[in-house]
Amino acid sequence: MLGLKNGESFSVKRVTIAREIGKRLADMGFVRGAKGRIVRSAMLGDPIQVKICQYDVSIRRAEAQGIEVEMAEAGV
Repeated sequence: MLGLKNGESFSVKRVTIAREIGKRLADMGFVRGAKGRIVRSAMLGDPIQVKICQYDVSIRRAEAQGIEVEMAEAGV
């Protein structure tokens, strides 16, 4: 997920983070097949604002590393 730039869309392949953080990411909509878009990154790159499931969430770069995604067409 970290390789994406502002405005790029993605589709979630899987979340590799286990335990509580992985569960919270799933609860926020980071599940297989979910489509999202990178809205923006903070000045120093942390946190990252992501639009997923029709709402915006901010996640840390460390959490984003545990989310495998593939590029998707725009429109999210």
